[in-house]
Amino acid sequence: MIARTKKAEKPRLIIHADDFGASREVNAAVLRAYREGLLTSCSLMVGGEAFQDAVLGAKDHPGLAVGIHLVTVMGRAVLPHRAIPHLVDLQGYFRRNPTWSGLKYYFLSAARRELRQELQAQFERFAATGLTCSHVDSHLHMHVHPVIFDAALELGEQFGIRCMRVPREDLGASLRTETGGLLGKAVVTFIFDLLTRTMRKRLRHHDFVFTDRVYGHLMSGRMDERYVVSVIQSLQPGTTSEIYFHPAVYPAGTALHPREAQCAREFDILMNGSLLRRMEELGIRRSVYRDLLKGAEASRLAALH
Repeated sequence: MIARTKKAEKPRLIIHADDFGASREVNAAVLRAYREGLLTSCSLMVGGEAFQDAVLGAKDHPGLAVGIHLVTVMGRAVLPHRAIPHLVDLQGYFRRNPTWSGLKYYFLSAARRELRQELQAQFERFAATGLTCSHVDSHLHMHVHPVIFDAALELGEQFGIRCMRVPREDLGASLRTETGGLLGKAVVTFIFDLLTRTMRKRLRHHDFVFTDRVYGHLMSGRMDERYVVSVIQSLQPGTTSEIYFHPAVYPAGTALHPREAQCAREFDILMNGSLLRRMEELGIRRSVYRDLLKGAEASRLAALH
């Protein structure tokens, strides 16, 4: 269910980083943005190259909310190739194309069986860290795929996790800062609205909680300060939203590829003190997924009385 606050309350915003554990550069950015910047939450890639480094960092920062970032495309699996030959190459990496992967997961029964095993292994690896899992999300939002969502919902219940990202974005927030690509953005928004409609219904039925909106998908690879300002100024009273980033830090003088340069820019946004002051002026409360659980429980108790 959406854990709504009273209409008189100021909006809440989860400020999140994906891909924790992907590299030491990402880990360093996440931890510093939590200590010194705006960040409140992150999600862990348990098959990431810097997974163990991320776990140690998270344990040194117990206030940082850490969810599980399920990987089913463009990343490394937890299980070896011999266990999931229909999913990964000989080195254990998933396909890079999410469309072809999604079709395989839907139509190939062997792939579906192996996918369920791999997702189970990812949840188990997270549980073995001893960290409390904040919520479930995924790389490229692949958990909106019906097969992956079914497994994520079942495994979330099995491992005692009752929060899940539902990537339902506000098209207007993107268009206010970037007018180009209207048709493409409208199509993506329409598709995700259809997919997340079923997600929301089933999550409510299973007493899961999720935010009202999730911001960032329509600006993937182009996130800038103007967009973030537009988002925070549009948040409505009594709602909880999430905005997610892909931050990383690199040594001074490092020659960066375009994607790395964008990650560095997103880290700079998270370290921007003027954004924090603007949020304070607007009365926006920085939040995490567990606050949704508290709100849902408070609403349930109020209903009983």
